[in-house]
Amino acid sequence: MSHVPHELAEEFPEFVALMSELKTSDAHFAKLFDDYHDLNRKVHRAETNVEPREELSEVDLRKRRGLVKDEVYAYLKSKA
Repeated sequence: MSHVPHELAEEFPEFVALMSELKTSDAHFAKLFDDYHDLNRKVHRAETNVEPREELSEVDLRKRRGLVKDEVYAYLKSKA
């Protein structure tokens, strides 16, 4: 594990401008963005032992983050 936060701007640098625009103009995207950010923060805090979790709980968070990330990517592609 890298213990590096997986920020959406780093994951999808080609969509940084679009993400910035959609965060303020599209309520659905804003919610997806916030959900991803919340899950990502929880994963990072668990990985760095700031807020330790049981292994299965941490794995579940990573899976949920991945699902939201996939949804964000699909949404960005549809809007590009």
